[in-house]
Parts: sequence; structure tokens; C-alpha cells
Amino acid sequence: MLHQTVLAFVVPLALGILHPQEAGPPTRVAHVDLHRYIGLWHEIARLPNRFQNQCVWGVTAEYTLRPDGRIDVINRCYRKDGSLDEAKGLARVEDTESNSLLKVSFFSILGWRPVWGDYWIIDLAGDYSYAVVCSPDRKYGWILAREPRLSADVLEGIYEGLRRQGFDPSAFQATPQEVPVPGR
Repeated sequence: MLHQTVLAFVVPLALGILHPQEAGPPTRVAHVDLHRYIGLWHEIARLPNRFQNQCVWGVTAEYTLRPDGRIDVINRCYRKDGSLDEAKGLARVEDTESNSLLKVSFFSILGWRPVWGDYWIIDLAGDYSYAVVCSPDRKYGWILAREPRLSADVLEGIYEGLRRQGFDPSAFQATPQEVPVPGR
């Protein structure tokens, strides 16, 4: 009986079909060199979310390290009508040993930031050419890269890592980098 119970848990986990909350939180990378991480990142794909509904193409995130150790964040994207959308935020490192757990805020009232969201770095290329970030509950997730595109091989490796981390890679929507052409 115990053997069947163990199999009932292990097999779905191995196949990546347990619900994320049953799989435990994702594993963050062991260390992030913030000086290498800052700069411009292109969004390759994301889990759909309400606060990016207006973003149709050309999504980027730019990070700048401040003297106080916090990080200025500027997220940009283009709307359907071609206009630029920009959101400015602030990030703070929550785990200074790894630098892979941050909190980000895009909401400020007279300098006070009452709302902070989780930003976990769960995959990072050795050369910092791509990163995968998410929230620990797996509601939010992004694949970022230094260039507007990743090769199919690299992307497949990222998707395999997402599967191991309890994500459904097919839930990630690719982000167009150029103006979408109607009918394509």
C-alpha cells in the first residue's frame, strides 16, 4: 500500500503534472553577480498576466544598480497602436548571499512603496545571456535574454528546466520583438 502511495506521488512529479503548490517552491540559482545582471533584457516569453495585457511587442526590462544597493527598474513595451508604455520601479535584494531573491515595486505613494512583488531568479546562463524569473507560487514567470531572440536549442533547454521546476512551458507565451504584421 505504501509503495502505491509513493508511486502515486513520484510518477506525477516526475512527469511534471502536479500542481505547482504540491511541488514546492521553485529552486533559485545559487548566486547572481548583480554587476553582470544589470543592463537591458528582452522578454522572450511570459506567463500571461493582467499588468502586461497592453504589451503587444518589444518588451524589455532595464536594470540599473544604485549606490544604495537597490536596483532601478524600467519596463518598456509597445501597445497595439504602436505607442510606448513604460513602468518605473525599484527592486531590493532580499537574499544577499545569493542575490537571486529580490522584491520589486512599481507602486509608490510619496516615496513609500506599500506593495512589493517576488522576483526569483531560477535559471541563469553562465554568460548571463538569458535568465528565467518567477514568483514562488508560479503565477508569474518570464524568460529574458540579452538579445531579442534565443536559438531553438537554448529555448528548449530553458523549457526543460521549467518542466523540472514544476512549470508548464506551453503556458508561456512568446513575445514578438518586432511590430506584429496582421494576418501572420
